[in-house]
Order: sequence, then C-alpha cells, then structure tokens
Amino acid sequence: MRGRLPLLSKSSDFDQNGGHKFYYMNFKNTITAVLFFVAVLIAQNAYSQTNYADVKVDDLTDVQVRQMIERAESVGYSDAQLEQMAAAQGMKPAEVQKLKLRVEKIRKEGNTSTKDGLKNDTKLDSDKGRTYQNEKDSTTTKNSLKIKTPEEQRKEDMANIFLDLKPKIFGAELFKNSNITFEPNLRMATPRSYVIGPDDELLIDLSGDNEASYELKVNPEGIITLQFVGPVSVGGLSIEQAISKVKTKMSGTYPALRSGRTNLAINLGNIRSIKITLLGEVVKPGSYTLSSLSTVFNALNASGGPNSNGSFRKIQVIRGNRVVSTIDVYDFLLNGIQKNNIRLQDQDVINIPVYQSRVEMSGEVKRPALFEVLSNESLEDLIRFAGGFSDKAYTAQIKVLQNTNKERKISDVPAEQFGTYGPLNGDKYIVESILDRFENRVEIVGAVFRPGQFELEKGLTLKGLIAKADGIREDAFLNRGYISRLNPDNSLALISFDLNKVLNGSEADVPLFREDKVTISSIFDLRDEYKVTIQGEVRAPGIFEYADNMRLEDVIQMAGGFKEGATPNRIEISRRIKNSDAMSASALTAEVFNVSVDPNLKIVDTDFVLKPFDVVSIRSAEGYQIQKQVKLEGEVLYPGTYTIMQKNERISDVVKRAGGLTHTAYPDGASLKRPGAEKANPNDKNAIDNKEEDDKKFLSLKRAQEVGAKDTTKAELEQKLIQSDLVGIDLIQILKKPQSRYDLIVEDGDVIRVPRQLQIVKVTGEVLNPNGIVYLPSKNFKQYINGAGGYTSNAHKKGAYIKYANGSVEAARKFLFFNNYPKVKPGAEIMVPKKAERERMTAQSWIGLGTAIASMGAIIVSLLR
Repeated sequence: MRGRLPLLSKSSDFDQNGGHKFYYMNFKNTITAVLFFVAVLIAQNAYSQTNYADVKVDDLTDVQVRQMIERAESVGYSDAQLEQMAAAQGMKPAEVQKLKLRVEKIRKEGNTSTKDGLKNDTKLDSDKGRTYQNEKDSTTTKNSLKIKTPEEQRKEDMANIFLDLKPKIFGAELFKNSNITFEPNLRMATPRSYVIGPDDELLIDLSGDNEASYELKVNPEGIITLQFVGPVSVGGLSIEQAISKVKTKMSGTYPALRSGRTNLAINLGNIRSIKITLLGEVVKPGSYTLSSLSTVFNALNASGGPNSNGSFRKIQVIRGNRVVSTIDVYDFLLNGIQKNNIRLQDQDVINIPVYQSRVEMSGEVKRPALFEVLSNESLEDLIRFAGGFSDKAYTAQIKVLQNTNKERKISDVPAEQFGTYGPLNGDKYIVESILDRFENRVEIVGAVFRPGQFELEKGLTLKGLIAKADGIREDAFLNRGYISRLNPDNSLALISFDLNKVLNGSEADVPLFREDKVTISSIFDLRDEYKVTIQGEVRAPGIFEYADNMRLEDVIQMAGGFKEGATPNRIEISRRIKNSDAMSASALTAEVFNVSVDPNLKIVDTDFVLKPFDVVSIRSAEGYQIQKQVKLEGEVLYPGTYTIMQKNERISDVVKRAGGLTHTAYPDGASLKRPGAEKANPNDKNAIDNKEEDDKKFLSLKRAQEVGAKDTTKAELEQKLIQSDLVGIDLIQILKKPQSRYDLIVEDGDVIRVPRQLQIVKVTGEVLNPNGIVYLPSKNFKQYINGAGGYTSNAHKKGAYIKYANGSVEAARKFLFFNNYPKVKPGAEIMVPKKAERERMTAQSWIGLGTAIASMGAIIVSLLR
C-alpha cells in the first residue's frame, strides 16, 4: 500500500561489536517483542537491591523520614521492622541507630500519628510530583506481566519504603517512561528539507495537461530511472532540490512543465532505515537501526537515555567526524522546547559524555533531585531547575554541604548571593522550612464577642485587644482575668488583672507581648450549672435549666403538665442545706416544703419561687387507681382477660367468673405465671420494683448454663427465665376450698393456665435418650429414667428432680440408705443434671502431692524420735 512506513522493532541478535540489530517487523510481532523485552527486564531486576551504604540520615529531611514511616505503615511494618529493613538494604549500623532516633523524635512530635499530618505529607509529596501511590501504581503496571512470590513482594515493598532516601537524577525517568516514546509521525506531509538517500521510495505525480504517476526506489548509488527520461541522480538532495532537478530533466519530455500547465509533485512512499551509533554513558550503548525520520530523542528513547554517569546537558551528534549539534535535555524538561533535536542521518554518532558537575537540591523545593549544572550557571538557576521554593521554604538563606580535598564543610548562602554563587560538583543544597511560630501573634479567649488570634501591633495593650475582639460579653467575669505569657527562657508566667478596673481606667492598662494569651472567664464557667429537677406524676419528668424567678408552676408546665392521676396538693420541694451543723447527729440534710398549686396552673401572687438544685416531687391523687387485669387461658368456659374488681380477689373468684373448668381440663397441671405488677403495668404507683431480684435470677440461670448444662441453647435459657416466674398452685384444693391459703390473691399481670389432660412425661438432661414417654400410673421415677436409656456417665443421680406441669418442683430425698423418689404425674418433666466438672490431676500435681505427703511423714517420724 502507498505511504505505508516501517515500524521500529528490536531483535534479540547481537553483531560482533555487541550492537543491537533492528529489523522491520509487522505490528503483531512488534508487540510480542516488546512484551518479551519487558518481561526479561523484570526478571533481571526482580532481586536487585539498591545499596544505601552511602545514605546519611543527618542529611535526610523530616519530610523524607515521614514519607518512609507512612509507606512502612501502609504495608503493615512496625518501626522495629523498618530499622531491620534499613540494615538489610545496606545502611550502616550507626546510620540505622540515627534513623531510629529520628523516627522516635517524629513520633513524639505527633506528625505521623494524626490524619492531618499524613494528609499534609501526602500533599507535599504530591507537590513534588512523586507521590508514593503513583509510584506504587506505576510499579504494579510495569510488573503486571509476572506474578510475584512472597519474597519478591517483600523486597519490592522494602525498595518502595526507602524509595526517596537516595535522590533521583532529574530527567532520568524521561526515557524510561513507557508513555513517552518520541516516535516520529510517519503520516505527516513529506518535509521539504528531507534528504533523499538509498532505499527511499519516491512517489512522483504529474497533473494538468499531462497526468502520470511513478513509484521509484532510489538505488544504492542514489539514482532513480524515469520512463522516457532516463536516470536521474537524487541521492543527497533534499526533496525541494530533487523536485527542481527532476522537473528540469522531465521538461524535454513534458514541455507543459515549463509553461506551468503541468505540475510536478514528489513525495515519499516507504522511508528507508538508517543506522546510527550511541556511545558513551548510555544505558544500552550500541548500533541502532531507525527510520530516516527519527530525531535524537528517538534514538535516546530507544537506548534508554543517559545512565547514572551520563550528561543530560551536552549530548553530541557527530556527523562526518564533526559535532553538528549539541543537545541540552533540560530545555525540553523545563520548557518543553526540543532545541537542536535534529533529524538523524545514516551513520550518525550520538555521544553522551560523563557529567562534569552534579549537585543535589533537597528540602523545601517543589522538585528535589540531583541536577546537572553548567559552569556558567548559578544557584538561582538551580532553584529554577527545582521548580522554585515550596510554600513553607525558608528563603533567606540556603545551607550547602560541600566536599573539600580533606573533609566535608557546611556553608550558608544568603538570598542576595543566589544569582552569583556558582555550584560545585558534589554540593548538596538544603532548603529548610520556616519556623513554626508567629512573630506578632496575641490571642484572647473566653467571654468576648470575637475570641481568636490577632496581630500584635506596636503599643498594643489589653484594652486595645479587647476592642479588637469587639468587647466583652454581658456574662464576663469582671473581677479577675489573666494573661499567659512566655518568659525569655520560654517558661510560662501568669499575670492577673482586674478587668473592671482596667476597662474603667482606674487601673493601669497592661501592655502585651508576643504570644500573650488573654483569658476572660464567663460567670457561668466559674460555678455549677444551675438546674431544677421535677419527678413523679408529670408527663415529661426530667432536669431543666434554672432561670431567675422560676416558679413551681413554670417547671410543671415545662414538664408537660400533670398526669391524669396527679394531685396538685402536697407537692414536695426539697432544697439543699448550705449552713447545716456538721457536728450535730440530727442536723438537717435537706429543707422540704409541701405546697399546693392551682390545678390549671393559673398565675397567683403566692406562687412558690424555686431556687437552683431544687427537686420537685408530684404525688398521685389518693384513691386513684388504674385498671388491673389478669389473663385466664386454657380449659375454662370463657378464657380471656379479666379486670380485677377488688383488692382481695382470688384465683377461685376469677375461675368462677370464667364459667369454671371444662370437662377436659387437667387441674393438677394448672399454673400461675406472675411476672410482677411492675412488668405488667409500669405506671402502677403501688407496684414494687423487683428489677434487682430479676437480674439476680437471670444471673443464676446464666451461671447454671455455664457450669451445669453447657449445651443449653439461648432459646432454652429464655424458656427457663419465663418458667422462673411460674408459681406452683394446687387448683384442685383452690376450687375445693375457696378463700383458703391455697387460693392466692391475684395481681396485675397474672396469667392463669389450665391445660388439657396431659399424657406425656418428658425425661431430659443427662440420660442416654432424652424423650417424651407415655404416662402410665403404674410406672415410678426410675422406670421413666430407664425408659430414656438410663443415666449417662456424667449424670448427677442424686440431683435428679421432677418439675410438674403447674410449675412446682420436687427433688429426690434420701431416707437411711434408700432414695425416696417423688411421684410422677402427667405432664411432668424429669430433669437429670450434669456432674460438676473436676480438674484432672496432672503428673506435676501428683508429684507435688507425693512430695507433701513424704515431707509430712518425715516430720512425724522426726517428732516421734
């Protein structure tokens, strides 16, 4: 196809000089080769480690140490592991100890333990263009072709943690970035300055009076052969020169070319390849085959660019044994200008010399790195290379660490010398951060309208600062205020003043100094918060904020008013005693008032005025009762809920109101569940709070579950808690002898259950086959146990008991040498508990016991002798 150009590709062969050979390949083969090449590089570098033996911890900035701590935490490493990894990376033991101290210092400052500190560090790292996350993502992308082993992952994490300990060479990543290829645009129009050479394909088109097209390839002698014209030498000519020459040659055949009625155009078809050589400090030196449209940057990208010793400022293009162009990569890195990036020709040589002067810029600059400087450049240029100062930089001077013939030295370069100071090879420039302090700050807090920090103007006084804060609030404590002031040695001093006298001018004003902090208290800060409590028969009892001249009716209204059963009479107000006789045994502990109010809370002159911390108690009206109900379930004629009509109403009365028992009722199994009036009706004023007893009951059940029956489920435990409210009653005796001691007085919330005739006896607990067994009057307790398979080896036989359907429980009794088992009734449940677990004697315990017995025996023998 016309216009198709070759793609750059690399083979794995090597010529005699060790140079790489490049050939034309199709797109698919090119991708395959590139993937293979990347995989080889990863395999070669998987276990490579950077040697950090030359790292000086004293030269590291706090920002670098914080980044290292943050990265270690992100992969789950502790500070101790961080030190171990530093040693594993080749850091000297003395430097590892210094690193430990630096980490401890930064930890104490709290800069790495707060989220804000981490955010600030990340932001600062982002400003410098090299956040850890981006580097990690980049590394993950590059290494995605190979699944890492745990050891390789560990080494990669170590390398990432210490990534910034050794500075990067500015520009080194330019030719390693896979997103920047510098490949020439092969679809552009043919450049008029392009020099034709052997193997170029020329597309010659005639249009106008004469129309013809030729695809001619330039032979090794630089000649093309035109039909009807003959050979024409175009080798070494530019496209523009070739058009002129070919037009002259073809004018004899096509006269219309002279008059302009026919036009001639020459373009490139397939472009030839050229061979160039890269020498010197190159990552991959050798010979490369590129397209004839390639520039110097294309060649540098193909070879990996300068290595760690190569110059980025004086890259030379040699053609015909003379330097035809010198390239400064910094022009592109800093300004985006490809200055002197000429188009290469066949047999060109690119030479990358060793750098002459390289310095390090670190600290509070936007782009810390190693920079190459020329002899005519100054520190000001170096600052420009580093992107300028950060927003926290101390710009008055820069610290310089230099190497002399004998030792190292340190110098300070003031700002006025930045433009004249010439950097030397090996210099390290440290831009420190500004001090974390204010030169003109004062602060006022407390009872002022605008508390905060203000500028310390010349001659500013306490009164002037209060005016800046828009004055004091109405609740300000006028008798005293204080100023926290730093002494010359930074110790704290306290200066008190009378605020009222300072403001009215009767006391001298107080001059302020840097970092003074003025505190003006509120009267509410110096006393307990005044409250009033109301409890009892109001709709919303609680604690309310006290206000001057607060009356009893006011707080009742705040609490939502009276409940229906409340009485406005005999309201009790208890008040604190301030002057009680501490030596008297009968001294008053509170002052109590009993007052009455209008039921409609009308305002009268005799309203009771409350004081702070008063407690108001509203009583229930005498004779007021809410309905109390019991529930009757099971085998009665009219089961349901019944309201208690009298205080002495009994079980027999309720059963009688329900129409009595049905013919299928089993009165022996009747039960009474009594949760308590406080559970059934929490609003009952006469209910007794049994919460504490219930908590103890639940705790006992819980312990029983943990010790005796560890396989008891939660549902069974809740069922036991329900059954613990059951009261064993004898309904037969109750109905036979009403009003007797068996006939209990019913209470609010009682549930009376009368079951249907029961036919099953349950056997549970430590038996081989817990189940239900059909009740037979002829069977006794042991026969039912045998019907369940008998006892297990863990059964506590003496603790077996029976629980009847009415909730009553009876245990086995022992008479002389005989066990007297309780009678079994229908619906009963036989429970066999588990033996308490005993701790087994270990060998050590037996040895201890034997030693104790032997010692005691020896003592007895000695006493007898």
